Amino acid sequence: MAGELDIQRLDSVFKSRPDIIADIRKAADSPSRVKLFNNIANFVYEQIGDQLSGSSLKRRRVDIEPSQNGHTPNTTAPVTDTIEDVSAENVLLEIKEISVSIPQRKKFELCFTPKHLYARAPGKTAPIPNIVYAWKDIEYAFYLPVPEKAQVQHNYVLFPRNSFSLSKASTPTEEPLLFTVSAAAPKPGTIGGPNAGAASAVSDSFGTLFHWALSKCLKAAGNSVQIVSADPAKFQSKVRQPQRPKEPAVHVNAFRGSKDGYLFFLETGILWGFKKPLLFIPRDKIAAISFTNILQRTFNMVVEVFTGDGDDEATEEIEFSMLDQADFGGINEDYVARHGLQDRSMADQRKAKRQLAENAKRKKGAEGTAEDVSGHAEEDDGMTELERAQMEAEQQLQDDEDEDEEDYDPGSEGESEGSGTSSEEDEDADGAEGEEMDDDDDDEVGEDD
Repeated sequence: MAGELDIQRLDSVFKSRPDIIADIRKAADSPSRVKLFNNIANFVYEQIGDQLSGSSLKRRRVDIEPSQNGHTPNTTAPVTDTIEDVSAENVLLEIKEISVSIPQRKKFELCFTPKHLYARAPGKTAPIPNIVYAWKDIEYAFYLPVPEKAQVQHNYVLFPRNSFSLSKASTPTEEPLLFTVSAAAPKPGTIGGPNAGAASAVSDSFGTLFHWALSKCLKAAGNSVQIVSADPAKFQSKVRQPQRPKEPAVHVNAFRGSKDGYLFFLETGILWGFKKPLLFIPRDKIAAISFTNILQRTFNMVVEVFTGDGDDEATEEIEFSMLDQADFGGINEDYVARHGLQDRSMADQRKAKRQLAENAKRKKGAEGTAEDVSGHAEEDDGMTELERAQMEAEQQLQDDEDEDEEDYDPGSEGESEGSGTSSEEDEDADGAEGEEMDDDDDDEVGEDD
């Protein structure tokens, strides 16, 4: 199913009638019904919001407009605030000397207002134009450790609507916000603004400070987004971190195209970072996960994602390569199997590709080769598809080694195996022996005559 019930919206409009929510959950057994119930909940929410706030219908639609990465595209032109509007807002909290990496790499001051989060240059009052985010537009928020650093650091990643796309046919219109904080407490003078006193009570570290500030502002703006962190109890890499060997790694090294980065397997989905373009794949958008190019040390992972809206179940594939073989079982068991994601590693198209690759390596042209491999893959031997594919790769490696041993020529009898003679000298010696043997043969023929 491409979509899921908007439980938060249903709870907000039917919180006094839990029996209705229970009946909706039972009846939502198809994509069309899920879409219908979500539309009903959105309509009721609009009517309640209009009665409470008295705002216009146009403005209300903008405030609750679903994401392009969700199920409903934009149907109204967004009402955007100008830089002058944002500058005129009261700054409730400001945090200085924050290292921003995306959209722009530089140290900025982050400012929290009732409606926006924005960055500004030190000593300036105007926001940086492309680093302004409305609280109501933040769709996903993450707090993740920075890999391969000797000192503990974390990245905050905020995805506004339309800041990433699962379809190759569309291009994101906005960029996410990525900034890094250390595990230390903020220095004196780092925090300013009217809420600095309240913030100081939760400033044991930058993490506690930003968690408090972000959560408070999102909630005040009516945004129910939660900050998601990686949980090593649910997923961790089997590869040790050389920089911090005692700390479990919650990431997996992987390439996306030619760019190297890190995969985080989170409860809400899979995040790839931390280079542009950042990508987040919500779990409800994952159609299947496949494992390909399984070699002795690495393998590739293909995530099939839903790109359609509503009943449209169009899919596309996103491939990540060069994952370490040590993380093979963890991804399959701790994430794919635990979340009930479909593994299509042995789909017909993937079996065909693998068989072609194996036949090219063998170079024997034996008719039974592909049939043996295919027949073996379909046997019910109690192994998972992933384990079976890995075993075939190891068997192929063993076959190649056996072929090398068969082709090896130790030379003529009587020669020492430990001879240090070069290949060129061996060729000269063989040529000389051949000439002598030809002479002897001629003599023998003459004697017979």
